Amino acid sequence: MKQDIRHAEKFLKGLITLTGLPYKKVQQYVKGNSPFNILEHPHIMEPNERQLEKIGLLNEFIASYNILKIYESNNKIALDSSTVAGQYFLALLIGMKDKERFIVSFLDNGNNIIETKTMSEGSIGQTAVYPREILKYALACDCNAVILAHNHPGGSRVFSMEDKELTQRIVDIFHPLQVKVLDHIIVGGAGYSSMSEKGELPNQSRNTANYELIKLSIASVKEKRNRCQHTYLR
Repeated sequence: MKQDIRHAEKFLKGLITLTGLPYKKVQQYVKGNSPFNILEHPHIMEPNERQLEKIGLLNEFIASYNILKIYESNNKIALDSSTVAGQYFLALLIGMKDKERFIVSFLDNGNNIIETKTMSEGSIGQTAVYPREILKYALACDCNAVILAHNHPGGSRVFSMEDKELTQRIVDIFHPLQVKVLDHIIVGGAGYSSMSEKGELPNQSRNTANYELIKLSIASVKEKRNRCQHTYLR
């Protein structure tokens, strides 16, 4: 117990030093709340612009560290299962609690990452996705497959109808080009959901390619976390 308190104090001291948040305000908040809320929901501390920027940089640093730690022994990052992909995007998106971000990983024929790119970033409730931009990057890196991912700032890990329609639109574009859409990962709260793992991923084009802007809103319902592993077929 004493050890837990000591580590908590060190965490708070480092947080205050790195972000510039007022010591007394932070101490008062953590008396009845989790200190992790300060990083995950920074606006609860009413930070100024500089403090908010530092909190954002700290979250990005933590995410990058988590990814490097997981894959430090590998020369390439292979997203060859829903579990690995889920952990990868969770590390990238877990700190995004105040806005929605849409990311795509472009993969080679061994499901190794060629590039992971943030394709759009919006407000807490909505982001705009541009299919033409995704296609442009896919062609530029000559990828064989893609994995889509975005976060739900509200914490839901349920695929909304809009999430499913967006995925189908991307499949409609890439299926004729023989580029596989392997998965769509949703990050919400401290967990993730995989569309492939749940058997909800479309694998055939349904309509002709449509490159118009897609507005993606967060889901409003909750789901139980699915813990099983699903391996992607190459």
